[in-house]
Amino acid sequence: MATKQASLLLKKQMIELSKNASESFSAGLVDDDIYKWEIIVMGPPDTFYEGGYFKARMDFPPDYPHKPPKMRFVSKMWHPNVHTNGSVCVSILHEPGDDTFGYEQAGERWSPVQTVESILISVISMLADPNDESPANIDAAKQYREDRDGFKKEVAKCVRRSIEDL
Repeated sequence: MATKQASLLLKKQMIELSKNASESFSAGLVDDDIYKWEIIVMGPPDTFYEGGYFKARMDFPPDYPHKPPKMRFVSKMWHPNVHTNGSVCVSILHEPGDDTFGYEQAGERWSPVQTVESILISVISMLADPNDESPANIDAAKQYREDRDGFKKEVAKCVRRSIEDL
């Protein structure tokens, strides 16, 4: 039963995204599988990522929306809050409930009221304003803090590569 509800909810969200196209991202299904989405995130204006077209995948669990999807960039990404394997580390994608490490409040974590659109808006916000205090990529966070010009050059390589890979 939960799988059918998840499927219906995801279809509804895909229809909504299609009706209300965004200039910041686009989404489509992978192999017509409602649980696997291909995302293109446009680098936010006035950020180091501006001009980039970053491919990502979002995989939804069968008990969505009670559990969050997993999101990872397929395009190379240099960012303090993106693991080296491309996995996105942002609070709203973390399992619901209290954080055992005490970094996040329960209200900052996953909630069934989140949508694909709210997730992508959060990811775009993360690109514009990295959190180097709780990094997924320690090297990127260190460079962001200590060598902003070097960080900017690494990101520029990712932007160029994202355009070439289109």
